[in-house]
Amino acid sequence: MGRNYYSLVLIIVISLLSVTKSFAALETSSAIDPTEREKKDSIPIYPDLVYEYKIAELNNLTPIELEYNERVRRYIDVYTIERREHLAKIIGLSELYFPLFEDMLDKYQLPLELKYLAIVESALDPRAVSSSAAVGLWQFKINTSRMFDLEVNSYVDERSDPYKSTEAACSYLQYLYRIYNDWQLALAAYNGGPGVVRNAIARSGGKTDFWEIEPYLPDQTNGYVPAFIAVNYVMNHYEDHNIKPIKSKFIYLDVDTVKVSKAVSFKRINEVTKIPIETLEFLNPSYKLNYIPKMKEQATVILPANKIRTFIRNEKALYDESVQEENFTQVAEVGKTNGKIKIVHEVTKGEYFHKIAIKYNCTIEDIKIWNSLPTNDLNVGQKLDIWVDPMTAKIIEEERTRPKQQRDSTDRFIYYTVQTGDTVWSIAEKFNCRSISELKEENNIENENDLKPGKKLKIYLNK
Repeated sequence: MGRNYYSLVLIIVISLLSVTKSFAALETSSAIDPTEREKKDSIPIYPDLVYEYKIAELNNLTPIELEYNERVRRYIDVYTIERREHLAKIIGLSELYFPLFEDMLDKYQLPLELKYLAIVESALDPRAVSSSAAVGLWQFKINTSRMFDLEVNSYVDERSDPYKSTEAACSYLQYLYRIYNDWQLALAAYNGGPGVVRNAIARSGGKTDFWEIEPYLPDQTNGYVPAFIAVNYVMNHYEDHNIKPIKSKFIYLDVDTVKVSKAVSFKRINEVTKIPIETLEFLNPSYKLNYIPKMKEQATVILPANKIRTFIRNEKALYDESVQEENFTQVAEVGKTNGKIKIVHEVTKGEYFHKIAIKYNCTIEDIKIWNSLPTNDLNVGQKLDIWVDPMTAKIIEEERTRPKQQRDSTDRFIYYTVQTGDTVWSIAEKFNCRSISELKEENNIENENDLKPGKKLKIYLNK
């Protein structure tokens, strides 16, 4: 439909919202039971035109066709009225899983909106098991999982591995889209299988529009696309329905991975690192018996980021149970200020912990400890105490005292300390450098051997 149509819709929507607010005001002033009034006020109900317009706006941002109809409305009501608390938990979990999904979808050059598919599939529960024995965030059956080399045995079920199952899902979605060249049909095939969609197309007389073949699909599959569209809406507009997210224990930036080459139990990891077993279970759902077996390749373990160094320093003790607890090395370096100078950083729009930590060559945990911050929430204008080495402090002070016009005309840069395993290419990619040659020239790097851990690099930020 054309722009004029949606301009008209917008006018009507604004009018309807005004009417809705007027009714709410009348309701508040009426003599009804306060408890009943609170219930009604807490669950807004909107006219169809409001949903149609907002979904049309989302449709402009994705190659996946999003449209509004009665079936989509029914699923919106399920999430925003019948299962509000469930949606609030999903929104919290999305902060842990969506950055991972987006990285993988981007790697496979797939629409980022496909991240919402995992909500339809599993409600972001990596241990979810369906009535048809599909498992994990992306709900793979065992035979399908073998197509993508996901290991399933008595100890390990990689269908529940957030990283490996997400890559498998991206590979499968890419394959299905190649078959149909239509995202709605690809989504239907993800749920029901390519054969189910192929048969529905044949029974419809060769039609290839999802809504035209919908009557020929099984009940579970014909509701799949409407549910996906509804989830796109509710995840972008849950605040309009007075739904407050229930925060997850962890967000994506709170966790990191390590590799283990030998068998080890969660109990032993708990003894050495003091990470609660329930945390290990939550972050590592693919290990079915709280035990990591010796595998052909090194096994991946997901841990709280602030425990990674403790884990690495005590790795030998993990495998040798004769080592007693008093010999474990606990890391005391987090939040240290010795030999450093304090500066004050004011949070600007779009900044987050990871970005600030990279800028000042520290860690998220450092910033939290320096400022006694219990959560990952930051506000624009918030002032943070940051401790930096004297050279960095001097550079920052020179930058701040330089005239504004001169600052604006100068390229921004940061200093980065080389870590073990870094390469020129990985650093250039990490900071989106303008070119590898510029990075090497500015820091007198002739070859990779010049890149020693601890070396400070001057890195210009690409505008």
